[in-house]
Amino acid sequence: AGGGGGGYDDGGGGGAGGYRTASGFAVSAGTAITVTIGGGGAGGTSSFGTNGQNSVFSTITSTGGGGGATNSSAGLNGGSGGGGSYGSAPYFVGGTATSGQGNNGGRGGFQAGGGGGGSGAVGTNAGGNSGGAGGNGTASSITGSSVTRAGGGGGGAEGSPGTGGDAGSGGAGGGGGPGTGGSNATANTGSGGGGGSGGGVRTGGNGGSGIVIIRYADTFADAASTTGSPTFTNTGGYKIYQWTGSGSITF
Repeated sequence: AGGGGGGYDDGGGGGAGGYRTASGFAVSAGTAITVTIGGGGAGGTSSFGTNGQNSVFSTITSTGGGGGATNSSAGLNGGSGGGGSYGSAPYFVGGTATSGQGNNGGRGGFQAGGGGGGSGAVGTNAGGNSGGAGGNGTASSITGSSVTRAGGGGGGAEGSPGTGGDAGSGGAGGGGGPGTGGSNATANTGSGGGGGSGGGVRTGGNGGSGIVIIRYADTFADAASTTGSPTFTNTGGYKIYQWTGSGSITF
């Protein structure tokens, strides 16, 4: 699903969009299967980062990533949770993940936001003036080569020696250090945006849009029709369809 946007002003990193895998999905000839690609959440310009949007394949829904927290707030819940921000100790917690789809966001710290949760790991708690690192994403070879997706965004920070949190692997955005905003996540990775700093440019980075990928043995026929312009490849004994925009497929 789409990743969450990073939070504003010592913001928490955005959580990764819900990451799901499965096999053995049954299809019926002549029945169109709907594919919805969730957009990434916007980075916070005065408040929380926005949650990412859900991605859907037929009846299977992946939940959009949680937005990163703004100053003195907890991260938002989502596929993976957004990072928390700072306030009075013990600071503010990260958002909660959706079961089976991701991991929780990290806790904020003094003048720093926690990392957003990734599909492969929880977001790191902020430490001192340093933003928490985003949780790492998950590698998959469904397309024939290994690609990592759905990482959490790093938390923003201020002060001295404030440093923004590292982006989780998989295309997430890094947290902003003193005077800089959070970085945007890469499109169609489902990764979270980085949290903004507490001084200068305080805006969070945007989350990355989602992606839907299916494959099946190449002994079966090509799809009868598709919409949404999916990428089609036939390699390694599989026929593979990848959507980066909403559409459908009919067998």
